[in-house]
Amino acid sequence: MKKYLVLIPFLLFLAACSQNNVKEDNSLGKYFGENKVEGCFALMNNATGKFTVYNVARYRDSSYAPASTFKIVNSLIGLQTGDITSDSMVIKWDGVKRWVDAWNKDLTMYEAFRVSSYPYYQEVARRIGKDTMQQWLDTLSYGTMKINGPVDSFWVNNTVKITPDEQLGLMKKLYFNQLPFFKSYQEVVKRAMLFESNANYRLGYKTGWNFTENKHALGWVVGWIEENNHPYFFVLNIESEDPEFDMLKHRMKMLKDILKQLGFFEGNM
Repeated sequence: MKKYLVLIPFLLFLAACSQNNVKEDNSLGKYFGENKVEGCFALMNNATGKFTVYNVARYRDSSYAPASTFKIVNSLIGLQTGDITSDSMVIKWDGVKRWVDAWNKDLTMYEAFRVSSYPYYQEVARRIGKDTMQQWLDTLSYGTMKINGPVDSFWVNNTVKITPDEQLGLMKKLYFNQLPFFKSYQEVVKRAMLFESNANYRLGYKTGWNFTENKHALGWVVGWIEENNHPYFFVLNIESEDPEFDMLKHRMKMLKDILKQLGFFEGNM
């Protein structure tokens, strides 16, 4: 039986960052320069409501395809509708060998999320269906909201787009179980996002990788870092003119270099 909440408009935005609560940190530009990428980074301190931002204009005003970061929302919708019965639900491999070896086997939702399996989430989207998916995008006010093309690929075809600011807002609402999904389902997704947990910090995130209309490589990392039970929410958005840019190598290294400069990973924040 499919489980729905009342579909009412639900904005992902945080209170808009303004000159009063934003610190522009241009020193972070060195990480973009040394990796030969354009982009932006933002970190929100939940305790103070203050933002540390590199490239405010891009962070606030530019929209990009969400790529695999959409697996966060795809998971939540699938769980809410019953098209994903639990994070242990298996979708069998279709036998088509793809470029990521970890995709070429039967996967649970938890496993598929962790290895960012495109075919698993394509099948989830097909089971949800275009009309229901569109209802949820409208309810969430998710980015530009419009689905063009097949329901199993709209998040990578540069029709639905989302700003880095909206991505950060989504992370905050998910962390505090404030999205219009059952709390238990938000907890399931947060569990899948938690990749690092130790005595000093907890780091939860989802990556994304896509190509823009002009064939630039586009990368995302969205999530939170928690130290001493205090959460900070972040978004990293990078773009390279080189379509062969090694996104897997640079994306997470950039994030960790930036967070380290800002004082994280030592348990002192």
